[in-house]
Amino acid sequence: MLFGLLFLGLPIGVGMMMVGVVGFAVLTDVQPSLAMFGQIAYDTTLSYNLSVLPLFILMGNFISQSRLAEDLYRLAYAFMGHLRGGLAMATVAACGGFSAVCGSSVATAATMAKVSIPIMRQFGYADSLAVGAIAAGGTLGILIPPSVMLVLYGILTETDIGALFIAGIFPGILGVALYSLAVWVSTAKKPQLAPPGERTDWPERWRAVGRTWPVLVLFLGIMGGLYFGIFTPTEAAGVGAMGAFLFVLARGFLNLRALVRVLIETAAISAKMFIVLIGALLFSNFINVAGLPAMLTSWLSEINVPPLWVVILIMVIYVALGCVLETLSMLLLTIPIFFPIVNSLGFDPVWFGILVVVVIEISLITPPIGLNVFVLSSVLSDVTPVTIFRGVMPFIAADIVRLALIFLIPGIALFLPGLMN
Repeated sequence: MLFGLLFLGLPIGVGMMMVGVVGFAVLTDVQPSLAMFGQIAYDTTLSYNLSVLPLFILMGNFISQSRLAEDLYRLAYAFMGHLRGGLAMATVAACGGFSAVCGSSVATAATMAKVSIPIMRQFGYADSLAVGAIAAGGTLGILIPPSVMLVLYGILTETDIGALFIAGIFPGILGVALYSLAVWVSTAKKPQLAPPGERTDWPERWRAVGRTWPVLVLFLGIMGGLYFGIFTPTEAAGVGAMGAFLFVLARGFLNLRALVRVLIETAAISAKMFIVLIGALLFSNFINVAGLPAMLTSWLSEINVPPLWVVILIMVIYVALGCVLETLSMLLLTIPIFFPIVNSLGFDPVWFGILVVVVIEISLITPPIGLNVFVLSSVLSDVTPVTIFRGVMPFIAADIVRLALIFLIPGIALFLPGLMN
């Protein structure tokens, strides 16, 4: 019923609400089902801990208003632009830096396309490699903290959001490195894809650093405060939002009209997020009462599948779902089902959360519903989705390698959170 409603075009939050409330009523009664609906909606919207969502969204909107993406791209270009494929590597690095304070993959991809495509075309880069680097680099927005996806995962599974943020740092850096390696391999085979740019002298490099140091301080302040226990994730979001406000104000890009627009956008996005979250919690209650996670756990114990193979199977399911569902739908529909299974098998919830977000990243650039691909296709009207999908193939391979490394070496995600204890 849920998938039927979604394919008919009903918003995912409303669809999960309907199925959750009706299903719970069928299993219990109408009165307790409606009471559950009212209580979850009330508790969710008035939750202090959930104020982390609108605050980080506000922070990202302020950063987008500051035109920081241009300065980050110039910084990356200053150090890597002279290399073969250096502009594409600079794009990936700038996407990583921008996503660290923006938190949105779609916003990162759309913003970086406007900044980097004209320069890459000027130096003769093939459209496939140029847009492939942007589409892939944009996926880092849902992993590198602060990440809305990690916040939602933490809320749904009651996992420490601060630990999830810290755990996302090394996998995010690994993603930037592997994407750059994908560019290097692609250009080694076909040098005509990406001629080298101009070398930047050291005085200009230091000027590029000087234009971006405030955002580096902002990111390190948020992560450092979480790591050393100076403040909670909610307080970190407040610090980040205030810091981003002062940053954009100091750069002179914020007037009354822009401030009102940023606040309205934040309110609208936050409202949508809360509707989806309330729907996910209702749906989760229904499937738990229905006994689906317990049934799956029992079935897995009966067929005696090794625990790691269970996780592998879940990752394969995520890759398949990524071909037909967008990222938020995947996370909210599957976590209530898969997390109890993984938790009962004794796996670390932080490690599993990072795995889930990385595999969801892959769905942002896989056909036929790669969201970042269609965002770029709308921003760059002269580039077809086929060209973009062709360009992202090396980056999909890099993502699969990263997923395998995090799966086989959990310390990549768990080393920094382990030092917090």
